[in-house]
Amino acid sequence: MRVLAFDTATRATTVALSLGDGHVLQARDDPPSGRRPGHATHLLAMIASLLAEAGIGWPQVQRIAVGVGPGTFTGLRIGIATARALALARTIPLVGISTLQSLALNALWAPDAAADPPPEPALGPRPALGARPALGGHSAPIGESGSVLAVLDARRGEVFAAAWRAPDLERGEPLLLAPRALTPGALQSCASQLGEGALAIGDGAIEFRDVLECSGSLVPPDSSDLHRVSAANHCRLAGGRAAGAPSDVGPEYLRLPDAEIARRSATTR
Repeated sequence: MRVLAFDTATRATTVALSLGDGHVLQARDDPPSGRRPGHATHLLAMIASLLAEAGIGWPQVQRIAVGVGPGTFTGLRIGIATARALALARTIPLVGISTLQSLALNALWAPDAAADPPPEPALGPRPALGARPALGGHSAPIGESGSVLAVLDARRGEVFAAAWRAPDLERGEPLLLAPRALTPGALQSCASQLGEGALAIGDGAIEFRDVLECSGSLVPPDSSDLHRVSAANHCRLAGGRAAGAPSDVGPEYLRLPDAEIARRSATTR
């Protein structure tokens, strides 16, 4: 199945096009620290570039998969609105993919670091394009507990997190920890319950490495690709999901947008 997938729940913009033969074309933009995410600027251009590189048109795309978060309010709004518009305009089935589940899937299908494109320059970055095996990779070092904890930085001193047993990752059920927003203390408590050697991945795992390692979790080096959300995993998950009406695909926020939190805080002073 040819699947176009993308995710804008985090600072990164990641796009993948499954070619239906076990390979995928990928593009991503990872803005450096201090630069705003480029979702609105890069997403459509990256999609067009991948279709052109594959030499196919919209009629050959059989499904669109979009990350539904949790993540930033603005990022999710851009990604999901784009997915809905494309699905409606092109009459292509649309499925929503949990960004946390897709991230956790790195534990089974870790990206091949050797196939990564070279780092983009600090000024005037261009989204990186390149082909690699879509559904291959190598297994991550999952510990004795056999559990995988996906952790995204939610800012405001919190994370979004969810956990699965490794064998259950592609099915998505049952969850060891349902997706939720957690403070560092709550994260440590939840991670401790997963058992010694739970694999914790994601930018939130990097941010709260000390908290997680104190709970017995394994956190890969900061530079590991295990921490990066990849739309290639969205392609893997999309094939087993039932597509619905574009309007049925919505964001998984888990908490109020930052602007609403600030507004409520101001009104209670």
